[in-house]
Amino acid sequence: MHLHFLLLSLSYKKIYIIPIFPSKKNNNNYVSIPIMAREEHLLSTDIVNRGISDEGSQTFSVRVRRRLPDFLQSVNLKYVKLGYHYLIKHGIYLAILPVLVLVFSAEVGSLSREELWRKVWDSTTRYDLATVLSFVALFVFTISLYIMSKPRPIYLLDFACYKPSDDLKVTKEQFIELARNSGKFDESSLEFQKRILESSGIGDETYVPKSIGSSENTATMKEGRFEASTVMFGALDELFEKTKIRPKDVGVLVVNCSIFNPTPSLSAMIINHYKMRGNILSFNLGGMGCSAGIIALDLARDMLQANPNNYAVVVSGEMVGYNWYPGKERSMLIPNCFFRMGCSALLLSNRRRDYHRAKYSLEHIVRTHKASNDRAFRCIYQEEDSQRYKGLKISKDLVEVGGDALKTNITTLGPLVLPFSEQLFFFGNLVWRHLFGNKNAKTNNNNNNNSPQANDIKPYIPDYKLAFEHFCVYAASKTVLDELQRNLELSEENMEASRATLHRFGNTSSSSIWYELAYLEAKEKIRRGDRVWQIAFGSGFKCNSAVWKAIRRVKKPSTNPWLGCVDRYPESLTQ
Repeated sequence: MHLHFLLLSLSYKKIYIIPIFPSKKNNNNYVSIPIMAREEHLLSTDIVNRGISDEGSQTFSVRVRRRLPDFLQSVNLKYVKLGYHYLIKHGIYLAILPVLVLVFSAEVGSLSREELWRKVWDSTTRYDLATVLSFVALFVFTISLYIMSKPRPIYLLDFACYKPSDDLKVTKEQFIELARNSGKFDESSLEFQKRILESSGIGDETYVPKSIGSSENTATMKEGRFEASTVMFGALDELFEKTKIRPKDVGVLVVNCSIFNPTPSLSAMIINHYKMRGNILSFNLGGMGCSAGIIALDLARDMLQANPNNYAVVVSGEMVGYNWYPGKERSMLIPNCFFRMGCSALLLSNRRRDYHRAKYSLEHIVRTHKASNDRAFRCIYQEEDSQRYKGLKISKDLVEVGGDALKTNITTLGPLVLPFSEQLFFFGNLVWRHLFGNKNAKTNNNNNNNSPQANDIKPYIPDYKLAFEHFCVYAASKTVLDELQRNLELSEENMEASRATLHRFGNTSSSSIWYELAYLEAKEKIRRGDRVWQIAFGSGFKCNSAVWKAIRRVKKPSTNPWLGCVDRYPESLTQ
């Protein structure tokens, strides 16, 4: 009897080896695993380690990976209703306007020019001057009230992404050597991190702080403040240089950093460094994960809506050294492998006169929060291990929880951005499946137990490529990007910015989506009228989307983190 093995690779690449013996009931040497049968749609398989045993028989291993659930196959109707509520709320004026135009055209079109002028003159002579002036005043007041009640447009004047110095650049081999030289990891932990890096999609030019190679504790306030000042001031110096805006002109400041939250805060550190004005509205968001950049953007937008004629600066980053985990728990070693140095800073304005100098206007923000669910709340959880080392623990439920949050977010966003034809097909298919799908499934179950979904109604998957020209998907890992591409049916070109960012800069947490937009600008892909979809997700569990519309064609910037290396992409991704 030959002994074979099945490798089960869960969401964080932990490998389980299960012995499989040939079945005595048949000659196919297969084994039935009930748990996997129930989750077959959540798993993907690869054949690895082919070879020949000492007895001459062929051997191989099957790697089973848990993937994102096909969240477009099971859309919850209440989230579609929420999205359509937003659409109807803002689209009622568009529905009434064509009716008024048709009625007015029918009335005026039946009259000749002479009859029209005669009718206008006869109508106006009936009223005295006071009545006419009152009507004009009421009309002007109504128009003014409507204009004042409309939300102020929010413009993105420019943004900057910090590019660390070359002495902080490491290859994957150098990263492992730094970890080994620190003396904090045994060979088993080093080998695990090496395997993670090999399949991560991260290249050989990412940046890490020098402190991770030290044998001393890196999670100190001194190291955290040093790294924070390096990345934040680097991004802000470039932003103020590009926009020619003085720091004292900024009225709103929002800073987000999930792990490192000192006292005084990071926002206070920035105000102190740039000597900003005393009445600035400053906010410091902590513990909100890798999607906090869009949360900070949402807060800045609300502040600008309430405070006219103002500028807002949003700073997003994470401190790698402060979050460095020196223990042996494998689920807590994963952040070490993916997170890299980076920071973004963007300048927003609500001044209408800034329209011509702005790059983008903010169209939509959709936020999804799943913390009411215990599994979602604990899937990314900061805690101490058995040795009292602090780190982020990644749960095996992460992929499933993330898929559910993504499903909710894009379902709510869809009615706001998709063309009407896509909305009509999608909504009609959804209602049809909601009303008759279960009935068909029960019928199929009674007729054919082996294929219960043989004739079930297939869901209509909206084509988000019709709504957006560019996609900035949070570059968490290669596996996550692969599954998002498959579920949303995106092309390689749609995913190019995300994959390039992951390869060149690694996972820079909440600032990743801005490195991706910088890549699109460096490639000169942004044209006037293009819409950009930024989507990010993180602990909580949260999934957030932001939609931008390009006001003008964006030429290749003179300062950009991709200058000098952008021409190597996307070819280098296939190496």
